[in-house]
Amino acid sequence: MSVFTGAGMLAGKTVLVTGGSRGIGRATVEAMHREGGHVVLHYGNDKDSAQATADRLGARVKLVQGDLSDPDARRRVWAEAAEWRGGIDVLVNNAGAWLASEIEDGGTWQQGWQANYELNLLAPADLCREAILGFRKRGGGIIVNVASRSSHRGDDAEHLAYGAAKGGLLALTKGIARGYGRENILAFAVAPGWVATDISAHISPDDPMLSGLPLGEVTPPEDVAEVITFLASGRSRHTTGATIDITGADYVR
Repeated sequence: MSVFTGAGMLAGKTVLVTGGSRGIGRATVEAMHREGGHVVLHYGNDKDSAQATADRLGARVKLVQGDLSDPDARRRVWAEAAEWRGGIDVLVNNAGAWLASEIEDGGTWQQGWQANYELNLLAPADLCREAILGFRKRGGGIIVNVASRSSHRGDDAEHLAYGAAKGGLLALTKGIARGYGRENILAFAVAPGWVATDISAHISPDDPMLSGLPLGEVTPPEDVAEVITFLASGRSRHTTGATIDITGADYVR
């Protein structure tokens, strides 16, 4: 069990982390909890993993389930999260999936674009809207959107829609930062490359791909979580609108 013993960066804050049962999301939940935050851990299907994290951390964690590809579920997730402690101070839009949009088959192409649009762009956009409306009542708040290096360089031929959706998420983040900064609403993005999550679980230690990475390893999810947690603390307000790349120098702008 994680025990909070001091005033961390997020002491007294209520945070909603979407997709918090595995990978970057779980590491973020753990880091924010360590820093004194009250964390709403959203999950889609993996209740066992979500519950195991909550049990390990102990107090200051609330579980909320919902399929974020469903607009009604998005609204319900926000409502349940906000109800827990009377509002949300920080939203972390982490939930997403690397969904294919193969070009050869028209049906698969359309399905891939629609699925990527709903989960990787419209879902975080809807939650950002809920957050902005809620933050206005609280005198401000912080949004951290988890994008991808694909947001900058595009993705491979089978994942064009994924790259486009993540690129849209960056534009959304910048627009929120520009449009709502005067209301003390801050928005940041992080853009990881290969991260040691389920997507990269097939990569073995002797995979030739690793030899091409400057650090010789896939990025640990904890590295991404630490950046998210710092941004969520509000300790660098004038970073609002920025995107922090976390790729181990594999992709450098």
